[in-house]
Amino acid sequence: MNILRSLMALILLAGFAGAAGAQTQAPQNCDVTTASDPDRQVLTCAFGIVIELEAAAQIGFSDPSSGSAPEVIDLDVGAALIEVEPGTARPQIRTPHAIAAVRGTVYIVDVTPEKTSVFVVHGEVSVTQHDTSDDPVLLTAGDGVDVGPGLPLEVRRWGDERAKALLARFAR
Repeated sequence: MNILRSLMALILLAGFAGAAGAQTQAPQNCDVTTASDPDRQVLTCAFGIVIELEAAAQIGFSDPSSGSAPEVIDLDVGAALIEVEPGTARPQIRTPHAIAAVRGTVYIVDVTPEKTSVFVVHGEVSVTQHDTSDDPVLLTAGDGVDVGPGLPLEVRRWGDERAKALLARFAR
């Protein structure tokens, strides 16, 4: 059954190939299902993380064959809603623009070629600009930040319209 589950995960995620070096399969201990309206993949992992990927998302995992929680998840394009159970694994979400570190929460990371947007639904997320020595910013519920070349790392309270539009991409 584990072989079948791994094969299904590989087939379902084949379209989510990340940047050079990123893996194209989910960790062995993640179940992969589909959801609709809108279409997305849902990875439910035994190490306490649920990741919803919109159809266009490109994601990769560090060492998916180890059976343990990945230390880094690379999100190269598209959006992912991440739910982390408190007290469980805390992988970093790495994008071309930012690194989001978690403390048990629900949040969304949205990547475009120009920027990465991080929005916190519940809990706290620390965000740093990728490849800089700048201090991280801390986001709490309702906060968001846009990270990209030339953009200041500035925490903002997101308005209802922007937050609802992002959450709608995950049927929330």
